[in-house]
Amino acid sequence: MKIQLRDYQKAASDKAVAFFLDPGIKCNGVIVIPTGGGKSWIIADIANRLNNSVLIFCPSREILIQNYEKMQNICPFDCAVYSASVGQKNIAKITFATIGSAINHINAFEHFRYIIVDECHLVNAKEGMYKTFLSAIKCKLIGLSATPYRLSSNRFGSMLKFITRTNPKVFSKVIYHVQVSTLLDMGFLANVEYFPMSPIGWNELNLQINSTGADYTDKSVLKEYYRIDFYGYLVHIVQRLMHPKIGGKRKGILVFTRFLKEAERLTWSIPGCAIVSGDTPKNERDRILEAFKTGDIQVVANVGVLVCGFDYPELDTVVMARPTMSLAMYYQIVGRCIRPHPDKRSAWYIDLCGNINRFGKVSDLRLHDGG
Repeated sequence: MKIQLRDYQKAASDKAVAFFLDPGIKCNGVIVIPTGGGKSWIIADIANRLNNSVLIFCPSREILIQNYEKMQNICPFDCAVYSASVGQKNIAKITFATIGSAINHINAFEHFRYIIVDECHLVNAKEGMYKTFLSAIKCKLIGLSATPYRLSSNRFGSMLKFITRTNPKVFSKVIYHVQVSTLLDMGFLANVEYFPMSPIGWNELNLQINSTGADYTDKSVLKEYYRIDFYGYLVHIVQRLMHPKIGGKRKGILVFTRFLKEAERLTWSIPGCAIVSGDTPKNERDRILEAFKTGDIQVVANVGVLVCGFDYPELDTVVMARPTMSLAMYYQIVGRCIRPHPDKRSAWYIDLCGNINRFGKVSDLRLHDGG
């Protein structure tokens, strides 16, 4: 099936294919595409054009399924899934895999010529399953990400570094990128309205940074929640969003919480609100999210999941009910409502914990040439 790629998607695919096929290039490359920019289509087009064995790593079951379905639209032949979470362990010319499943059978992948890693900011150059696998399978690699940054620590503290500038590093060169603002101007992303609404008394100075420097400690966040009754404020905001005075009824309200308690408080106070967490069985999670998309469930509170890979373009309301120091997490959560849809004029991003003040609007984030 012939798919008409957008101009920037075609340009990204062209750059990737040329990069893979150039024998003079020995390093690994990065493609930076904003959340909602259609990485799945780019990955599928690259794999289809290479005419060789391609292994595509996806960070979760949901993202793997989305990417595989796009591949099926372009080329349904010689494709397979290797992932315990999906319930399939097959290998073909083009194979979509999760690293947790592939790492235990590295020898089965020795014949692959090219590797593509979706959400490549998750690759740790120092340790972990990706490092083990990539050290054993020597072939050219391209990663795709909307947030190509990793936290780097030294004796002076921690700082966010572009993945081509970490030491050690897996990826050395940005081979293509497109700005968020460009896709917004072209109408490929939805306009997002930002609403900073921290509860009275919220004091970020009371939050303590954890030992890795990556985020705030659970203890300090919980203490601040109790001090100002964050739980009651969250319920109040979500109830207001269910019956907004302007803009009409929302298509869906997706709440991001850090702990289960905030999510449970919503379900106690709001009839029909559902919880999705890492402990939710797959079938139950699928049922809840399908009901959310059809409108049978209006509010979903999710705890530590759905940060990336949840594809629901109609979604027009996200509530960020957790503080974070992670730019990647912030960007990905805003990205849940930035996908365009004909029935969506603009999305609402409601932030209860000062994250907008910390990071700004995603449309203002810019990647400069060279990373």
